[in-house]
Amino acid sequence: MELSHRFRIWAFTILLIFQSVHGFYLPGSYPHKYAVGNELSVKVNSLTSIDTEIPFSYYSLPFCTPPNGIKDSAENLGELLMGDRIENSPYRFKMHTNESQIYLCNTGPLNADQFKLLKKRIDEMYQVNLILDNLPAIRYTKKDGFLLRWTGYPVGIKVKGVYYVFNHLKFKILVHKYEEPNVARVMGTGDGAEVIPTVAKSDSDVPGWIIVGFEVIPCSVPHKVDAVKKLKMYEKYPDALICEPTSVAMAIDEKKPIVFTYEVEFEESDIKWPSRWDAYLKMEGSKVHWFSILNSLMVITFLAGIVLVIFLRTVRRDLTRYEELDKEAQAQMNEELSGWKLVVGDVFRAPNNPALLCIMVGDGVQILGMAVVTILFAALGFMSPASRGTLITGMLFFYMILGVAAGYVAVRLWRTIGCGDKKGWVSVSWKVSCFFPGIAFLILTTLNFLLWGSHSTGAIPFSLFVILILLWFCISVPLTLVGGYLGAKAPHIEFPVRTNQIPREIPAQKYPSWLLVLGAGTLPFGTLFIELFFIMSSIWMGRVYYVFGFLFIVLILLVVVCAEVSLVLTYMHLCVEDWKWWWKSFFASGSVAIYIFLYSVNYLVFDLKSLSGPVSATLYLGYSLFMVIAIMLATGTVGFLSSFWFVHYLFSSVKLD
Repeated sequence: MELSHRFRIWAFTILLIFQSVHGFYLPGSYPHKYAVGNELSVKVNSLTSIDTEIPFSYYSLPFCTPPNGIKDSAENLGELLMGDRIENSPYRFKMHTNESQIYLCNTGPLNADQFKLLKKRIDEMYQVNLILDNLPAIRYTKKDGFLLRWTGYPVGIKVKGVYYVFNHLKFKILVHKYEEPNVARVMGTGDGAEVIPTVAKSDSDVPGWIIVGFEVIPCSVPHKVDAVKKLKMYEKYPDALICEPTSVAMAIDEKKPIVFTYEVEFEESDIKWPSRWDAYLKMEGSKVHWFSILNSLMVITFLAGIVLVIFLRTVRRDLTRYEELDKEAQAQMNEELSGWKLVVGDVFRAPNNPALLCIMVGDGVQILGMAVVTILFAALGFMSPASRGTLITGMLFFYMILGVAAGYVAVRLWRTIGCGDKKGWVSVSWKVSCFFPGIAFLILTTLNFLLWGSHSTGAIPFSLFVILILLWFCISVPLTLVGGYLGAKAPHIEFPVRTNQIPREIPAQKYPSWLLVLGAGTLPFGTLFIELFFIMSSIWMGRVYYVFGFLFIVLILLVVVCAEVSLVLTYMHLCVEDWKWWWKSFFASGSVAIYIFLYSVNYLVFDLKSLSGPVSATLYLGYSLFMVIAIMLATGTVGFLSSFWFVHYLFSSVKLD
């Protein structure tokens, strides 16, 4: 019996690990049960386009407004930072009640500005995003025999120089019969099923339904303006409306009104509540994603293993050979041979700009820790695409909390370089809390002015700016100072050898050492290359990113490869008597950011070819610069800390005179 119980625990654990690789999600809320006839309200999000990457409010275009006025829905910090502006809409349904030919509104004659703006948004391929019961509207199209899925629908289309607007929407809502939750059945407890109670079926006589799908088909249909002059919103349109997605009929023109209508159809589905997001998470290319990532993991693991084996054998042979010699032979070897043994008196000499190095390492620890914790939580499903904005909110929260680690590492490293001197730890802590956030604030403020000038919903409101500054100075800065205080109290790391007063001259090198350092970033970039394409597509092409399990594995591999690359480069520099390894070890792995930025430029030129206007390109490059600075600090920190540990271990493993 105990063996069976242990087997179930192990099976459940393996299932969780396997599911996390796929990036499964926890809905975070219980299904909302609707009775037949209950009112369903559709919400609208910002208009988005992969052509400009600048979101705009839904009601910036001449669309129908709700009878009770426009109201903002509750939004979290992450949604606001991502440019989401969720508002109510005039679309109203009744659960399990099919309706057709529903008149919505008449916009009235379009003025010159409305007509010009509508044509511009159609040219820029803007999409309308609708939401029902937290599900975005999904649209299906067929191309070359393949079924393609899209979230949202286009504002309109241009055909032979004429602009058409999609003024009729055909909704299909998939519903599933509500099932009373039974914890025993879900968990499969077997013998204990009788013990676990089920929820009492107090309203079992009333059939309940849950929404498991929300599909939309946009159409352009002709309307008779005279026929709707006396109609009120939600009344039946007098003529039959035929929705043909392949044809267009409603051309827009200045001083002519647009009539909007819709129809809704309910369909019972076998899809259950936990699976209702599968349609969004199975975008095209998922199989390519799976095999590409798997192939990348195998190649990088094999390559990293080879580097590690060669490196360990070289160092071990060097140490073993040296330790087998007697003292006289060691002294003679020190005089005759060159290599890392000759820089013993300089290897721990303080680098140039030690405070800046400590600050960058502290910020790198904070960014890397935030990335690991956030991706781990996302892989376990706590930050799924079903919960808009939670990923960005979680990143901000973890970043602020990890200010303690940033201050601790930076100050302890500062004291180690200063041989235990506590002087200046407050200044180092303060600079750690302001260095990367200051860079981010400068970049984002500049980009925000561009968005403000474009009247985009992507612009951060002034009130949110104030909130972010308060979070920075009231939470992040104090926590970093607390970490710095703990680092000042902790014992500093003792160097295993003494440093000479006069620095040793570095021999002339056959090739510039920085050239090798910059080239070392290619191996970590190879780890990221495949995953980077899907991340960029998610950010800039409007695709849903959900394989956080894969991303977590790639992040771990990236950390391993960065550490190995930095170790190898540091050992090579010490072997040629170059004792200035501090900054070089940081940039040996941090140089991967250069290749990521070059890849971002390549992605802009070849994948975002339709990106229009200097504002859009500036926004793209600005956000890319912000991303690569964060990556440089995180990967550089991994390389430096691993090299520091290696140098400390190497010179404490053998006694040198």
